[in-house]
Amino acid sequence: MMRLRRLGSKMRPGWLGSKMRPGWLGWMRQPRRLLRGVAYLVVPGELTLLVCLLAGLRPPAPVLAAGEAAVLLLLTAEAAVFLRLWRREGRTPREAVRELVPQPVLRLAGHELRLMWSLLLWAARRRSGPGPGEQVFGHARDQAGLLLGLGFVCVVETVVMSYLLRPWPVLHAVVLALDVYTVLFVVGLHAASATRPHTLSEHTLRLRRATHVDLRIPLERIASASYELLSAHDGKEDGVLDLPVGSQTSLTFTLSEPVESVGLLGGTRRVHTVRCHADDARSLLQAVTRARSSLPPPRGGPPS
Repeated sequence: MMRLRRLGSKMRPGWLGSKMRPGWLGWMRQPRRLLRGVAYLVVPGELTLLVCLLAGLRPPAPVLAAGEAAVLLLLTAEAAVFLRLWRREGRTPREAVRELVPQPVLRLAGHELRLMWSLLLWAARRRSGPGPGEQVFGHARDQAGLLLGLGFVCVVETVVMSYLLRPWPVLHAVVLALDVYTVLFVVGLHAASATRPHTLSEHTLRLRRATHVDLRIPLERIASASYELLSAHDGKEDGVLDLPVGSQTSLTFTLSEPVESVGLLGGTRRVHTVRCHADDARSLLQAVTRARSSLPPPRGGPPS
């Protein structure tokens, strides 16, 4: 009895919780992390079952039932957490989705959707992004021949593979779907560049490349701008962002303060030098020079 009393006196409030691993408590407090972990297991498993079915290999019935049940439970749990974040915690639907879905997955899905949307804009001869009073500078001309030629090759390959795989209907359907998507992807890259030009406003230079690069540079941060035709970019220089078109850049912007560039999967890096290309690079350079000269002088600086 004396030993039990001594042990009880040593156990302070919260003693058990302090002995538990913080990671485990974090998972308990944030069920969305648990859902992400389950999704990383369930989704690849479901894709594996789908590939087996398409290949003509039928897994045992209990395995199929377990896979479908896991997907159903995962979707139900995701919907419940989404509603809790939206209704109870006051998050917007977009914020709730960002809490549930990993950022790389969201950005990849958004990239593919923007490519398909660019095809529609390109067919309608419309552009995405230019606001009132902004100057527009295209940058897709020098890569149009390459991408459209590659798209034509993909079309030929689609027709040939469709003919060769006719005796195997399942394989024929899978390869045909992949080939058609490849054609749309390649043409979509050109459409995205054509419908998303560089823009220049009174205070900001916006440089874009297809749908995965959208960099805004305040004009007051541009220390120098020059016409510089380069065709070799290793992409390994620290603090340098290269946006080549047709494997070349024609303009170099050196910044007085770095800006943040966001990559395809959401990674960020700070850059102090940006190299890009435009169909009429000299006109863009002149427009940037004029816009910079019309900026008000910085505080404490000499009047322009």
